[in-house]
Amino acid sequence: MKLKIFLSILILLTLASCSIPVDVPPSPTALLPATPQPTLTAAVGASPIPVLTQIATPLPTSAPGIVTSYCDDPRARDLITSFGKAVANKDGALLAALVSPTTGMDVRIYRDGNVVNYDVEHARFVFETTFKADWGLSYGSGESTLGSFQDIILPSLKIVFTPAALLECNQLKVGGVTYEPVWPYPEMNYYSVHFDGNAGLDWETWAVGMDISSGKPLLAAFVHYVWEP
Repeated sequence: MKLKIFLSILILLTLASCSIPVDVPPSPTALLPATPQPTLTAAVGASPIPVLTQIATPLPTSAPGIVTSYCDDPRARDLITSFGKAVANKDGALLAALVSPTTGMDVRIYRDGNVVNYDVEHARFVFETTFKADWGLSYGSGESTLGSFQDIILPSLKIVFTPAALLECNQLKVGGVTYEPVWPYPEMNYYSVHFDGNAGLDWETWAVGMDISSGKPLLAAFVHYVWEP
């Protein structure tokens, strides 16, 4: 009886061992050897290998924007170029952006005539307003010159402010004169913008005074020079 029970248990264990699924992954039998890591060794007598550190080294730079004098500042000439564009296109908005908000823009058609000042807002409309200002006495007739900016000033500006104009910094560039040319703003830097004419008496010069506002040059004064009888 005991032999039959033992045989029955043995048969059941045998059947159970045959029912294990065949897709069970096998257990790893060996681990792959670790990849050896390179090591740094110093030669005998050599200095120890230094620890690598990151040091922020500033890039070499020049000193942009350093201007030793007014005449070295390219922005002054750029300002004259921009003014020439405003004149050529009768662009009041551009002109207003070039005028000093501190001093406004003085304009004289006669070097010793009346000064007409345009603040930023009025400069915006000089190419369209018909307001007649009194510019002073004419050299020829001796009578008062009355007229708007676009009638009295603009025609001369269009002749002088061209790419061919001659520029001189802090010097009055003029043609033949019967008077002593003087810049009437001794404390103000300026450029002469000169039209040579036809090598005769039809030359013209506008001296352009500039005010430094917010660190940049802006238009502050215009004085006209021509041959006078």
